Amino acid sequence: MIENGGYCGIDCAKCPAFIATKADDTEAYKKIAADWSEMYGAEIPPENIPCAGCFASSPEPTGCHAGECEIRACAIEKKVLTCAECPEFACDRLTEFFTYAPEAKANLEARRGG
Repeated sequence: MIENGGYCGIDCAKCPAFIATKADDTEAYKKIAADWSEMYGAEIPPENIPCAGCFASSPEPTGCHAGECEIRACAIEKKVLTCAECPEFACDRLTEFFTYAPEAKANLEARRGG
């Protein structure tokens, strides 16, 4: 179950970007950027790594890859605690995300009671 999770089901306490942000570890940003660039087949620069979690507030960075996370924006718009409470669970956006983060799917399904 999600301990410190985001809208998407990620357990932020286990997320390397969240951990590095809390520690303000610029070397970790570089390593995470390199690892994720390889993993996702996209160029992800270190400055796109910082994330203080979905529920952080400005000026802390929120969302993935230094931009607004589409999942976070959708959940805020729909006024749900997490995507598990959304009547459209699991939408196409989440289904695609779950291919990269199957643990997030398990966390949200557990939250839904299924």
